[in-house]
Amino acid sequence: MSPDQAQFREAMAHLPAAVNILTTNGPNGRCGITVSAVCSVTDDPPTVLVCVNRGSAMHDVFRANGRVCVNVLGGAQQDLALHFAGATRVPMAERFTWDVWDRAHDLPVLKDALVSAIGTVTHAVPMGSHSVLFVDIERIRTRSGGQSLVYFNRAFHRLDATPPVPGASR
Repeated sequence: MSPDQAQFREAMAHLPAAVNILTTNGPNGRCGITVSAVCSVTDDPPTVLVCVNRGSAMHDVFRANGRVCVNVLGGAQQDLALHFAGATRVPMAERFTWDVWDRAHDLPVLKDALVSAIGTVTHAVPMGSHSVLFVDIERIRTRSGGQSLVYFNRAFHRLDATPPVPGASR
């Protein structure tokens, strides 16, 4: 028996996920959204997938611009996650005027992101209510230290970095 939509959503609420802000800039505009459905696909070539709701007003902007930055949020960036999730009603253009952006890039890159991965959307596969965007990564910047922001059980949580377990394989 297949789960219904409510059962599936409840189950997925128990799947911890990194919180990211996906951004784009180009001929079709500049925008960003908070996403949790991001994962690696392969390291040869470096590729990630990102799921974007096709009902989102920004979906077509991401597809048309074809270039994105995946900004992995740190523990202190919950307010940004809420802004880019649309929870605060701050206009999109205003969000990009804040002094949180590294303006040395062609795409919006967060200064204090744990990871910023810039790439090109090479494939977009419709799947139910979402599109799965496959992004070939061209540039990566990482920041050491700090906490990670995760979403679990319908709430944000800070996850501390822990030292590797001795003898654990990588």
